Amino acid sequence: MIKSFLILLSFSIFLHSSQQIVLVVADNFNTSKAKLECFEDGKKVFDTIEVNIGKKGLGWGLGEVDLNSKKSDPVKHEGDKKAPIGVFKLSKIFGYSKSNNFKMPYIHADENLICVDESNSQYYNSILDMPKEKPKSFEFMKRDDSQYELGVVVEHNKNAIEQRGSCIFLHVYKSKNTGTAGCSAMSLEDLKKLAFWLDENKNPILIQIPKSLKKRVLKFYPELKKANF
Repeated sequence: MIKSFLILLSFSIFLHSSQQIVLVVADNFNTSKAKLECFEDGKKVFDTIEVNIGKKGLGWGLGEVDLNSKKSDPVKHEGDKKAPIGVFKLSKIFGYSKSNNFKMPYIHADENLICVDESNSQYYNSILDMPKEKPKSFEFMKRDDSQYELGVVVEHNKNAIEQRGSCIFLHVYKSKNTGTAGCSAMSLEDLKKLAFWLDENKNPILIQIPKSLKKRVLKFYPELKKANF
């Protein structure tokens, strides 16, 4: 009984601790396009942003809040090109620039920084400098293109459960209509606006869903009632 109470208390504290919400809503589970809106203390900031999500749409991820998925719904797995559905902490910003003026912890993406997507590696779903024991599968965070020029770390699958997906970010899109391998992507101009707005002291989160989950999200986050679902 005490354990259940503590879980519910922790859940309630998390629900009401976030002052900044990034809301990404897709028309359905299968589309690679979505709309992004930012809210602070229940008020919308910025105009709605068009974003690209997974090439194969959406699948349930591993986040902070259980939104009561159905058994028939798709589930996020490693390499499935689906973006995760759920509620996730936004923890850090990364980029190619050495200096920054962000209100979030910042990681400089140099040539030695990687994110590991090898499911059975001890470093699975971690961003780190290249270890002595090189993982079998990883991606460099300093790319030859601009997609990681600026990005935000999405805390999906933070317990690194095997095959449930890794290296999920908000980052710069490859092109305006190109879906991603599982992240959510937008123009550099829009991402800069979002990144400079985020503040670690306001506990920013990402809520990413198809429209069909609107009622479930509003149940937990009534301050989003003015969102363009």
